[in-house]
Amino acid sequence: MSSLFPALRESPDRTALRFGPDVLTYGELDAASAALAEKIAGAGRVAVWATPSPHTAVAVVAALRAGVPAVPLNPRTGTRELAHILGDSSPALVLATSGDVLPEGPDTLPRVDVSLTTGATPGAAVPAPEEPGPETAALVVYTSGTTGPPKGAVIPRRAVAHTLDALAGAWGWTADDVLVHALPLFHVHGLVLGVLGPLRRGGAVHHLGRFDVTAVARELAGPGTMLFGVPTMYHRLAEAVADDRELVSALSGARLLVSGSAPLPLRDHQRIAEATGRHVVERYGMTETLMNTSVRLADDGRSLSPARPGTVGPALDGVELRLVDEAGAPLEARDGETVGEVEVRGLSLFTGYLDRPEATAAAFTPDGWFRTGDMATTDAAGAVTLVGRKSTDLVKSGGYKIGAGEIENALLEHPGVAEAAVTGEPDPDLGERVVAWVVPRDAASPPGERELAEHVSALLAPHKRPRRVRYLDALPRNDMGKILKRALDA
Repeated sequence: MSSLFPALRESPDRTALRFGPDVLTYGELDAASAALAEKIAGAGRVAVWATPSPHTAVAVVAALRAGVPAVPLNPRTGTRELAHILGDSSPALVLATSGDVLPEGPDTLPRVDVSLTTGATPGAAVPAPEEPGPETAALVVYTSGTTGPPKGAVIPRRAVAHTLDALAGAWGWTADDVLVHALPLFHVHGLVLGVLGPLRRGGAVHHLGRFDVTAVARELAGPGTMLFGVPTMYHRLAEAVADDRELVSALSGARLLVSGSAPLPLRDHQRIAEATGRHVVERYGMTETLMNTSVRLADDGRSLSPARPGTVGPALDGVELRLVDEAGAPLEARDGETVGEVEVRGLSLFTGYLDRPEATAAAFTPDGWFRTGDMATTDAAGAVTLVGRKSTDLVKSGGYKIGAGEIENALLEHPGVAEAAVTGEPDPDLGERVVAWVVPRDAASPPGERELAEHVSALLAPHKRPRRVRYLDALPRNDMGKILKRALDA
């Protein structure tokens, strides 16, 4: 395998990273990461205090160049979960800046300060580390822990390279692209796609530090060509386009708008497309598999292929994908209606859960397919539409399998609904009944339960209507904006 980041040596004068006032060229990133790689070579696993800064990028690139697995740590993680991750991964040291104040746990590890300079004599060449093999562990990224303590997914170098190259093919991603994002850097979306992706292409990443509509407009009106975000961010952009002409102009000029980590409501798709002429591209992946599918841009660079917002597209090149029934038998129907669990295999998959052979074995079928736990349909073109997680988003009511996602989209089309989530709860007659959790636009005058049930019935089918409606001031969400449905059930 060639180097993950050939531009480090091939394009030394090009801008690689910009985080506010901190700007690094590829030559500077090459020197800083090579110097750090020399310090940590042979260290075993290393923890990275993953702040939204160029230091995190330097630390991870250095670990990759040294062939040392990096364990990104979320600076906002609570003490109990942080202790679990550190105990489970046993990092030999922690990479952080000299100004980072580390909490209990990371503060007990030997610390190597991450600098944006080499500390070497100016102009002195820093030798390139020897390239590790493709199966060498690149990252250990911890899952969200929704079904138990977080597990460390061991992601090899070949998975990183393959998924980024497959996305480049789907999106026409080149060295001329400047990616704008404000995502955290401790997970696949923000770190692998949002930082390592541009670096592999030889382009640039402009990180905003935190999401801000005005900053997005400024960057996309300037050098930015691509925007990565999560539905919460795109919802705020969709709210703003009605009154912000500068934002409309900036989004209209962007080459690619990508949303991921959770489904983007159809209402937000429509508002952005109607205001800007740009369609938001959705893709589908997870920690263990990196990216599985993506909507492609059509030849005109503006419309979608296939042209139906709400899908996450067909399988990426090199990814095999199938749907299976409850017994694990493959489903042949491509009717856009038959729901099955998504299973995938290919070069983008992780090698297993760290030190958990039983959990790893349980995650795969005997013939090598990874069980994602996601439920979906496929259409004749192979486009996948996610309906939710098998554990939390599939409601079995009156003999029907009902996906929470389509009901949530229907609820969001009601003018009185600001946010919505759907779960199931036990029902003595139906087995489970559909429950809607609604944040009304006007808390003093929320839409009634019957009104919402009739609204959903008119758009979908009577058996998909909510049997209970519960009103909230806000939906519980994690750092990525995903709704925490187990918190609702609790």
